Amino acid sequence: MADSETPAGPGRAARKDGGFDEALLAALFSQSAVGLAVLDPQLRLVRANSLVEGVDTGEYAGLPVNEVFRLDDPDGSEQLMKRVLAGEGPVRDHLVRGRLRRIPGDRQFLTSLYRLQGPGGPDAPALGLMVAVEDVTERERARAREAALAAVRDAVGGSLDTATTCRDFADALTPGFADLAVVEVVDDVLRGAEPPVGPMPPGTPLRRAASGRCDSVREAVEGGSGARGSAAGSTRHLPVRTPYALAAADLRARLVPLGPDTPWLGTDPDGARAVAETGAHSLIVVPLTLRGAVLGLVSLYRCRASEPFDENDVSLAVTAATRAALAIDNARRYEREHVIASTVQRRLLPQAERRQAAVDTAHVLLPGRDSGCWFDTIALSGARTALVVGGVAGEGLQSAIAMGQLRTVIQALAGLDLEPEEVLARLKETADRLAHERASLPPADGLHGEPLSAGCVYGVYDPFTRTCTVARAGHPAPLIVGPDGRAVPLDVPEGPGLFSTDSALFAPATVTLEVGSLLAFCTAELLSGDRAPERITRALARTDRSLQQLGDDIVYALPDDTRAAGAALLLARTSTVSDHLVATWDLADEATTPATARVLVRDRLQGWGLDEDTVDATELIVSELVTNAVRYGTPPLRLRLLLDSTLTCEVHDGSTAAPHLRHARTVDEGGRGLFIVSRLASHWGARHGPDGKVLWTEQELPDDPATSATSATSATSATSEAPEAPAAPAG
Repeated sequence: MADSETPAGPGRAARKDGGFDEALLAALFSQSAVGLAVLDPQLRLVRANSLVEGVDTGEYAGLPVNEVFRLDDPDGSEQLMKRVLAGEGPVRDHLVRGRLRRIPGDRQFLTSLYRLQGPGGPDAPALGLMVAVEDVTERERARAREAALAAVRDAVGGSLDTATTCRDFADALTPGFADLAVVEVVDDVLRGAEPPVGPMPPGTPLRRAASGRCDSVREAVEGGSGARGSAAGSTRHLPVRTPYALAAADLRARLVPLGPDTPWLGTDPDGARAVAETGAHSLIVVPLTLRGAVLGLVSLYRCRASEPFDENDVSLAVTAATRAALAIDNARRYEREHVIASTVQRRLLPQAERRQAAVDTAHVLLPGRDSGCWFDTIALSGARTALVVGGVAGEGLQSAIAMGQLRTVIQALAGLDLEPEEVLARLKETADRLAHERASLPPADGLHGEPLSAGCVYGVYDPFTRTCTVARAGHPAPLIVGPDGRAVPLDVPEGPGLFSTDSALFAPATVTLEVGSLLAFCTAELLSGDRAPERITRALARTDRSLQQLGDDIVYALPDDTRAAGAALLLARTSTVSDHLVATWDLADEATTPATARVLVRDRLQGWGLDEDTVDATELIVSELVTNAVRYGTPPLRLRLLLDSTLTCEVHDGSTAAPHLRHARTVDEGGRGLFIVSRLASHWGARHGPDGKVLWTEQELPDDPATSATSATSATSATSEAPEAPAAPAG
């Protein structure tokens, strides 16, 4: 016998008479681990085994496969099977979705398609298709649950904004796990308050923080009337004797079937309307709880043809809600600290626009995460105005506290009539001490290793010289626009930041301004982005707008991607002091000059219509100041009166030696000059310049003349305790 011949035997005989093929086919259909179905060339069912659940060969034989399985995409599946019949090759592990006649709900099948080759080779017509079918519904559901939980882990917790956290949570659950997800949070929790301890008190308002919908539900809701209170941001009280109220009471999740006959929907008309519009048939409601406190509720719905929820889905919903509750609570704590820090910041900032003698001002404060930015306008002697904007980097209460400390210091330094560069130099010394105090905290303190960073720009506008002198410490320089709308260049050297280790000196810059010029002092946030200075300058060029309108225009022009970290803007429009409110005299350096000054002052104050008590008090102030300048100062001498909301007296002399207030004893013959001045004036001080010094006083102009009379009488009494003595010597 040749090697290629096959020995005769039972197997060869079985193949010849077809018995072997029948046995093989029977074993395959009865013992296969997967469902098998045979289709003829017209894609009609010929035979199926018992693993193809819900299909009886006898009942469905001869029916098209799309009628037997009711696939979601029948046309696509039919085209795929026709390509296999045409000899384009088998298809393996193809996932299809559909429904069976006898098993409710959507099913998922993993299918493989094989061409049944007829005799005559590959070119012969196919006898039909062999379809291997594996029901992977439960496996795919488990995979979908794992994917939904992974989506929650990845998406939730990355933001410290409560609304964003809730929105991320709802988006992570739809449409993969639920067709509709609604996240409601206790209203007070959204504002940072402590959540109520469970059970949640009846009547507690819940605010809808976020919702997620699949496409079919969105179309149904948008096409319907819309349930009242379904919009994001709306509030509601939980209807009693509903799954929502029960879950908030015992802090347990609920799996609830929904339908037209669901009894509790009668107590919740809005919910019943929403169920009817969306076709919801299955509900999971889970309380958002953390350490026994209730933060809100999560309601998950499956609608229309979706598979109902089961207990495995409830377990996933509880796990996801636990993670969401932790993220919401973190956001709540941050929101609470932010609210406190913002409140502290606003209390430390000016509460109203302060009227200045020769500038009009307006401000814009943009809320944001950064609670350390500040602005200020400070009235200085001689009708000058200090304009300040600064910021402490960082978020939270500590930044607001540091801001308040720096602002208080700079107000005190401004009152000393120092030059801008000297104000910043002393402010940096205070900042260095604050940084040293923080570094000296115990290592366990959270602030021990937290660095401080701050910047400030300080400018002084003098209406008599129309100059603005500016110095800056790690902060952008102000922008200036002239009355013609053109930008005015101002090159201010940048000094070191307030908390930096750099010991470089601060250098000022001075610019002369036309009346009606605009100055914009901005925090760095407003100057970030492409061509920000040009954008602000262009907005300021609109001369027909008020200062507040200009500030709003700058905010409107901010790019959409501007980071919401908070910002401050201070605008100032320059002017001068009216000539009829100022009187200036050059005085001779003679012994009779004080008497002459008194006559000049009385004449001018009476011309301004001031009351007699104010005139008498001012005469005495001027007499003391001029006497001090004649005896202990050097020429030239100059006297200036300025009438505004207060009455300012200034005496200039060429000496740089500063006087000081002495408290004379009863037997002393001198030392009472500045004491008298301090009693008559509301404020007094000395400022120095390149050509000498100026002693100045400010007097309030009360509506009640008795106040001035009382002050004048008190000062006169002081002089009667001892004989008149020379004024206190300078220096």
